[in-house]
Amino acid sequence: MSFVPGAFASIPGRIRVDRHGALRVGGKPEFVLGLYAAPKREGALREASEAGFNLVNRPANRAAYDEARGFELWGWSSLGSLPTANRDEAERRMRQIIEALRDHPALLFWETEDEPAFAWKEPGRLRTGAAQINKTAAFIRRLDPAHPLYLNHSPTNLVSTLQVYNPAADIVATDIYPVITRGIREEYALWPDGRQGDFLNGTISQVGQYADKMRAVAGQSRAVFMVLQGFAWEMLREKDRDPAMVLYPTVAQLRFMAWQSVAHGANGLVWWGLDQPSDGSIWEDLKLVARELASVRAALAAPKVNLPLKLAYHDTGHSLDRGIEWIAKPLGRETLLIAVNADGNPVEATFRDLERFQKRQPVLESNSAEHTQQGWRERFEPFGSRVWRLS
Repeated sequence: MSFVPGAFASIPGRIRVDRHGALRVGGKPEFVLGLYAAPKREGALREASEAGFNLVNRPANRAAYDEARGFELWGWSSLGSLPTANRDEAERRMRQIIEALRDHPALLFWETEDEPAFAWKEPGRLRTGAAQINKTAAFIRRLDPAHPLYLNHSPTNLVSTLQVYNPAADIVATDIYPVITRGIREEYALWPDGRQGDFLNGTISQVGQYADKMRAVAGQSRAVFMVLQGFAWEMLREKDRDPAMVLYPTVAQLRFMAWQSVAHGANGLVWWGLDQPSDGSIWEDLKLVARELASVRAALAAPKVNLPLKLAYHDTGHSLDRGIEWIAKPLGRETLLIAVNADGNPVEATFRDLERFQKRQPVLESNSAEHTQQGWRERFEPFGSRVWRLS
C-alpha cells in the first residue's frame, strides 16, 4: 500500500485538544482531513487513504474499525443522545457500543447528535435541547474519558445559543455548503432564497465567516472543524431531479473553501456528501485537493506564526471588498504562507516586508509572480488560492 506519510498513528493514550485548538494524538498535533462517507464503490477507502485523508465515519462495530485501521484511517461514530423516556434501555445500548470500541486503536472521537439546535422551518425551536446533549456527553465521558467529543452544528442559530452545548463538545464543527444553483426548488435545510447559510455574504467566501463564528462559539480551548461540500444539492433528491440544476463545486472552489478554512484557524476539515449519486468527478477533484493539503499536514496542525507581511493593493477596476486573507504556519525550517482572495473579483497585490525569505516555492499550481524591489506582485483570480513554502 502507498499511503501519505504521517497520515495515521495508532493511539497509545488519551487524545486531547491543546491550548491552540489542535487535536493531539499521542502527544503529537494532528490536522484532520475527514469524510462522513467515502463514495459507494470498491476501493474507495484505499483511495481516500492514498489521497491523504486520515478519518472516516464508521458504523459502530469493531469490524468497521478494523477495516479503517487496515487502510490507516481513524474513525468516529455517532452515538445519538439519551432521551428522558426509556433512558435505561438507551443507556444500555450506548454503553454496549462504547465498551466494545473504546479500546480500538482506530477510534479518534465520539459524536452525539448532528445539528441538535437546528429545526428546519421552526424558528425558535431547538430540535434537541442542550441539557439532553450535555447529560449524554457526561455519560459518555464517564465510560470513556480518553476520547474527545465532536459536535456539529448547523451554520445558523446565535453564537450564544450554540455555546450552551459547549459542555458536550471538545471539537465544535459547522457544515456550510454554499455552491447552490440559483432558482433551486425548495429542499430540506435551504432558506426560501435558496441558500443554506444566512449571512449577507452569499458567495463561497462565507465559509471563512462561519469558521470565525464557530471559533466564537468554541473559544480557544476547543478544536474547530469545518464540514465542507462534497455533493450537488440537486442530487439529494431521490426522484424528480432536474439535470439543469445539478451543480458540483469545482476544483478551484473546493480548494478555496479548504484553504480559506485553514486561513481562518480551522483545526480540521471534513467533507459530507461523497456517498450521494454523482458522475465521480467530485471525488477525483476532492482527492486532488486532499493531496495538496496532506503534503503540508504538519504545518496545518501547528499554531500560526507572525509575519511582518504587508499587502499593497493595485487597482484592477474593481472595489476591494474582503481582499486577501492569509495565515502563516511553521513547516520544519520553512514557513508556509497561505493566501486566498475572498473577493468575487480579481485582486492584485504586492507582498511586502518578507525580504528575509530567499526562496518561495508554490505548493499549488500558481500564476508566476512579478518580482519588484518592494516584494512580489501576485494577481489572484476571483476566490483564488495561493500557498507557498518560504525559506
